[in-house]
Amino acid sequence: MKEENEIDFVIMWVDGNDPQWQKEKNKYKVDKNADGSIYRYRDWDLLRYWFRGVEKYAPWVRKIHFVTWGHIPEWLNTENPKLNIVKHSDFIPEKYLPTFSANSIENNLYRIKNLAEHFVFFNDDFYLINNVKKEDFFVDGKPKDTVALNVHCPKKSLISQYFCINDTSIINEHFDFHRSIKQNFKKWFNPKNGKEIVRTLALLKCPRFPGFWQHHLATSFLKSTFEEVWEKEPEILDKTCMHKFRETTDVNQWLFREWQIASGNFINRSSKFGKAFYIDRDGIVNIKREILEYIGKQKGKMIAINDGEMTEKEFDEVVNDLKNVFNTNLPERSTFERMN
Repeated sequence: MKEENEIDFVIMWVDGNDPQWQKEKNKYKVDKNADGSIYRYRDWDLLRYWFRGVEKYAPWVRKIHFVTWGHIPEWLNTENPKLNIVKHSDFIPEKYLPTFSANSIENNLYRIKNLAEHFVFFNDDFYLINNVKKEDFFVDGKPKDTVALNVHCPKKSLISQYFCINDTSIINEHFDFHRSIKQNFKKWFNPKNGKEIVRTLALLKCPRFPGFWQHHLATSFLKSTFEEVWEKEPEILDKTCMHKFRETTDVNQWLFREWQIASGNFINRSSKFGKAFYIDRDGIVNIKREILEYIGKQKGKMIAINDGEMTEKEFDEVVNDLKNVFNTNLPERSTFERMN
């Protein structure tokens, strides 16, 4: 019973300024269809606030698996009993290494030694900003999620849109769209999905799943879901993991989330749980004001801050402002930080 209630957090982190990592990365040519953008690797120096948020707002977490190429922040207390440092070579099959593709790393997370069946996956730009309970992530052993249908409109420069399409194509091979909706009607049209229900209503007459709305927040996963999908679709997952960088033919961790949704193996969570912000899409000045207010007033329980194109000056200003607001909400050093 105790094991059923245990929840782990998994966070991926990369130090794009590490000269050894850069040297290793530069050995490999980026394919024309691959994503080698600097925004994938830029360090905002906000990681300590992720740990402070977890310690203050989710003290019940069993273990934090810190996934890294090998570099570790100098301030991180690696002796903390809740912290498990996981290098890529510790869990990713050797034939996929080295990898600079988040897709390859994410698709293999279930291989982490001693990972709990119930785990929550964080990018390093997802932050807890208010108290959360275990029930915010899992109920009766099922992942909590906010769901809706969506249409994906690919653009050459938006490589993640291709992942959405590829993921959905796999889902449609294994699940009947209308049967899935009918069997889980109360979940798809649960008021907790908020205004996103409109998306689902507009797309109900599609012959197959048109796509899934992505909340771009930390995701609750079952390790057994990864095992099942790898068993059913080893070829496409293997092909994705062989890529050194993200490519347009990839599938990513959204496939596992969508598998849980299509099978009805989830419990609804309010769309107001958290919010994702996209700096390069929504404009720096306005979005920065919204982000600072969202954190400062703790409008939700989680926030995602997506990096994008900014000048060096703009980037420095945004980071400085974020540090100030995080310091206001999370001023105390966590036990995940060294004392000196």
